[in-house]
Amino acid sequence: MNDPRATVVEEMLREAARVHEQAARDSVGSVLAVADVMTAAFDGGGKILIFGNGGSAADAQHFACELAGRFLRERRALPALALTTDTSAITAIANDYGFDRIFVRQIEALGRPGDVAVGISTSGSSGNVLAGLRFAKAHGLTTVAFTGGDGGPVGAEADVHVNVPLAVTPRVQELHRTLIHAVCDLIESGLKDA
Repeated sequence: MNDPRATVVEEMLREAARVHEQAARDSVGSVLAVADVMTAAFDGGGKILIFGNGGSAADAQHFACELAGRFLRERRALPALALTTDTSAITAIANDYGFDRIFVRQIEALGRPGDVAVGISTSGSSGNVLAGLRFAKAHGLTTVAFTGGDGGPVGAEADVHVNVPLAVTPRVQELHRTLIHAVCDLIESGLKDA
């Protein structure tokens, strides 16, 4: 192809492939651990609460819909909620308590011991995601983080941490989506009562 823009697309695809190859070497264990804690929660009657900001909010919604609906297999619906979808709750909580409490307050309302709280932060330093994970852990929920960069305080707070050690936001988000799909596939094949 003679279009010079093709080089941009080709290099983006090659970089994404390199990142995925690295994850195939480095991230499998943490993905298995996420699938295990989430499957155990579902098998025990628990639910999954997922949250993040911006693109990570979109990933939270994507993750929740794959679980509540289905990923690849017919099976029972799984109780998973994205805490990023209710604009009335988010704006009321942000207005009354501050933006840093938008996930904490929803976890307080909806979370119970035996549930799993999943925080997604491309930077690993999102204050409201960190606050949500800290609150969840203090109240008996298992905590999971999907992060980028060095994982930051969000990754350090989680019981199970899936890190994409890059600072390039689009590549981190692309890999998060692939890893989320892997978790969904493992959950569907591992449920006791599919």
